[in-house]
Amino acid sequence: MLSNDWFTRRELGGTGRWYVPRAAGGLGLGVGSRGMWRAGGMSAELGVGCALRAVNERVQQAVARRPRDLPAIQPRLVAVSKTKPADMVIEAYGHGQRTFGENYVQELLEKASNPKILSLCPEIKWHFIGHLQKQNVNKLMAVPNLFMLETVDSVKLADKVNSSWQKKGSPERLKVMVQINTSGEESKHGLPPSETIAVVEHINAKCPSLEFVGLMTIGSFGHDLSQGPNPDFQIEVGSTNVRIGSTIFGERDYSKKPAPDKSAADVKAPLEVAQEH
Repeated sequence: MLSNDWFTRRELGGTGRWYVPRAAGGLGLGVGSRGMWRAGGMSAELGVGCALRAVNERVQQAVARRPRDLPAIQPRLVAVSKTKPADMVIEAYGHGQRTFGENYVQELLEKASNPKILSLCPEIKWHFIGHLQKQNVNKLMAVPNLFMLETVDSVKLADKVNSSWQKKGSPERLKVMVQINTSGEESKHGLPPSETIAVVEHINAKCPSLEFVGLMTIGSFGHDLSQGPNPDFQIEVGSTNVRIGSTIFGERDYSKKPAPDKSAADVKAPLEVAQEH
């Protein structure tokens, strides 16, 4: 069973086609009993710096195995820092990590506003990777160094985010991804595939403050591994973004986690696959 530490994106290279790759495969990773990816036996217990190096090495090994007809795009590593203290973010930043992901608006706002992070991590980029409810949009837009929202799942949410970002007066458009529920599971957020094109077209035509950069989908959780590798868990087929959490920072202590965003669900997904163009 894979944890929700994995997040991948596929560059579309201007082909105009959106699809979720279905070829079996992956990074050839060993998966621990609790779903943590162990990079060649390396774990976060040996330190954030060692863990980051191990993760990046395995990603590069996967890149080297890509088919030659795929765009030669260097994957971006998103370090998922939820429940982890600011000092661990700063430590990872000190080892060269620049992109971090958070699931809860309140935790992200507090962490991104931390004076030490603001002072010591001037080039940090925050991705919001959790389910976003409309009543939390304005709070999310106030996050310093917010770089990307990966979970737009309705026209109404896109309009709200566009309006709020516009009012913020940022000179840059906010990068967004559209989340699709390709597995059809009720426990997961996201649009039905049939509604995807309409929402994307709406963002491109009616949301001038947003930059649509791709699709994010959540793979099926209940795949029977006796039938072969889960076809939703590919990473070697052109991913440009890989999301890793506990392998870098260590196991999460949810007893110390901030209260979740009001009425927002913490959806546990084994893998989220997205495509960026």
